[in-house]
Amino acid sequence: MTLPPGNLGLPLIGDTLNFLQDAQFAKKRHQQYGPIFKTSIFGQPTVFVSGSEANLFVLSNENQYFVVSWPPSTKALLGPLSLSLQTGSDHQNRRKLLYQAFQPRALAGYIGGMEDITGRYLQRWTQMSEFAWYPELRNYTFDVACKLLVGIDNSSESELGNYFKIWSDGLFSVPLDLPWTQFGKAKKCRKLLLAELENIIRARQQGTPSKNDALGLLICARDDDGNSLSLEELKDQVLLLLFTGHSSLSSAIASFCLLLAQNPDVMAKIRAEQQQFSTTEPLTLEHLKQMTYLEQVLREVLRLVPPLAGGFRQVIKPCELGGYEIPKGWIVLYEINQTHQDTSVYPEPDRFDPDRFSLERSTNAKPFSYVPFGGGLRECLGKEFARLEMKLFAARMVRECEWDLLPDQDLNLILVPTPHPRDGLRVKFRRKMTSS
Repeated sequence: MTLPPGNLGLPLIGDTLNFLQDAQFAKKRHQQYGPIFKTSIFGQPTVFVSGSEANLFVLSNENQYFVVSWPPSTKALLGPLSLSLQTGSDHQNRRKLLYQAFQPRALAGYIGGMEDITGRYLQRWTQMSEFAWYPELRNYTFDVACKLLVGIDNSSESELGNYFKIWSDGLFSVPLDLPWTQFGKAKKCRKLLLAELENIIRARQQGTPSKNDALGLLICARDDDGNSLSLEELKDQVLLLLFTGHSSLSSAIASFCLLLAQNPDVMAKIRAEQQQFSTTEPLTLEHLKQMTYLEQVLREVLRLVPPLAGGFRQVIKPCELGGYEIPKGWIVLYEINQTHQDTSVYPEPDRFDPDRFSLERSTNAKPFSYVPFGGGLRECLGKEFARLEMKLFAARMVRECEWDLLPDQDLNLILVPTPHPRDGLRVKFRRKMTSS
């Protein structure tokens, strides 16, 4: 048994800078070495793997060969009590508690709040007419997350929104803790965020218990032994919920807006489907479920531009993968974006083709060949919240608005922390002249 092919790069930093700066980092090395290769990033030997079989092995052997791992900057900024860093039975118990905020009954209760905030932003964007959309979408998803998860309004315009942006931009950075580095600034903002969250949580704990948002549900939640979450844990878990309910969604929604502007034929098909639904009635989960073509489009958006490029796992027991030995203590990075480019599953993988998710064509898909939300025991807890917000936003946009890309802008994607167009997705935006 031999180690995977590849190069560990420079001492200490390895290939970290190339990994953070080159959008084609993994693709180039797969072309050179094949489906599995080794390198060193964030100070640790790391094996990159892609494809449904590798995903199946990594994601179905949680706690046997692998446990979750994150780069040092991410660990420090998420906090020790965050669900994303917990393992084994601790993770399972906490996940069960946090799931209460994302079960179907809770999701149905979020729709009205999502509709209100979406309507307010559509009005704002109509008045702005020409603008960079991605920063606006970050504000939009942050306002939705703060309202529905923590119960606070217009957060993007507050200090909380400012701290949050600096904090999330440092999650995948070189962990050099100095005041002027990206990581140093993010660490300072984590302290400021936690202080704000502590004030919010304490005020809620002293008031009448309310289950109208995720924080209310978590304050009231009890585990199997009847214990509630401590203040310190509530802060870390709420910070994680805000991150997962915001950064990935901003990226996914921006990709939807970009791809629709570039594919008017897909836009026309979505609009035709929307004519089956009344525009005067409020949207419900049942309406959204019936929008099958829109569902295909959103699935294809997440295939072509997955908000997370992959997931890190630490090897706790030596194992064999792809014919190579993976030593204990090494890191494995299972790649979502490269898996979604597998030509044996997705012919012409660079083409935007929502019909590949039609009922006829998607029935033979391999397990773990489509993993925008990860998979296994650690599949994204907020997956249905994200799908709901994406679909509701998409339906409202297509029904009520039109947008065109402005010329002379760089639409190439910056991939860290989540994919977004380099020039911020500059558009000309207007309400539709006639409602359909």
